[in-house]
Amino acid sequence: MKIIIDTDPGQDDALTILLALVSPEIELLGVTTVSGNVDVDQATINALKTMELGGRPDIPVCRGAERPLLRAPVNATHVHGRTGFEGADLPEPVTVASPEHAVDFLIRSVMENPVGAITICAIGPMTNLALALSREPALRTRIGRIVTMSGAFSEVGNITPSAEFNIYVDPHAAAIVLESGVPITMLPLDVTHTLHTSAARMARLAAIPNRVGPVVADWLRFEKRFEANKYGTDGGPLHDPNTVLWLLKPDLYRGREVNVRVETGSELTMGMTVVDWWGISDLPKNVMFLRKCEVDAAYDLIAERLARF
Repeated sequence: MKIIIDTDPGQDDALTILLALVSPEIELLGVTTVSGNVDVDQATINALKTMELGGRPDIPVCRGAERPLLRAPVNATHVHGRTGFEGADLPEPVTVASPEHAVDFLIRSVMENPVGAITICAIGPMTNLALALSREPALRTRIGRIVTMSGAFSEVGNITPSAEFNIYVDPHAAAIVLESGVPITMLPLDVTHTLHTSAARMARLAAIPNRVGPVVADWLRFEKRFEANKYGTDGGPLHDPNTVLWLLKPDLYRGREVNVRVETGSELTMGMTVVDWWGISDLPKNVMFLRKCEVDAAYDLIAERLARF
């Protein structure tokens, strides 16, 4: 399958990219960057570093939106560190970003391929996607699927009491995407909070006899310090890689088609995903909303793929 990863790396974003690079089922056409965990310039540097770590500097990295559509930028350096890649030192990238803007790359890639051929993994704020859909309405019937790590139902929020980070950073963009009519699969906090990055699981990745496994383990150990302190545990949730894991092994996940809307009017609940799990409204079902995962099998898949580098 052909995919594009739209991202704001972030240590777990980097793991998502690496899983796509090493999986023969996936053809990664490019990586587009957006302001989120870190600013878009840092996100672009981190994406280039990841492509070089994964041995695929030939795949284009395209810089995207510098800020959300309507709101002031919000970052997550309190979780990911100043650069977003704290925990493991990688050399500065030799390659440079493509001169093509992320929005132009998204539009061109989808329009040049057959209808439904491209899946977009949205693992950051959805600013680039919203801009692309607004500029080229034909994308609404040409994108095969958007697989996004975003939103929450019973797990409510992780950046505010009511909102998940990726949606909160650009709720207006998320609303555009969710209302686009493109098939959407959402991996929310309900799933990601079950994939605990325990000390034992990180030790398993660190023991992989190549460079990539230990780097990923060091990255995640740093990133999860924040949640480990918050929850009093030996790790934290694993978020973004669930998108590629679902593409590789959808049977590991359980959920159902529901209507999901995004709150954009209230400061109290800004970015909240309103999930009609029980079908109370007559609104169209616009999202495959996943809530459960076979966690041990997911970590087995991560370890098996990282061992291929």
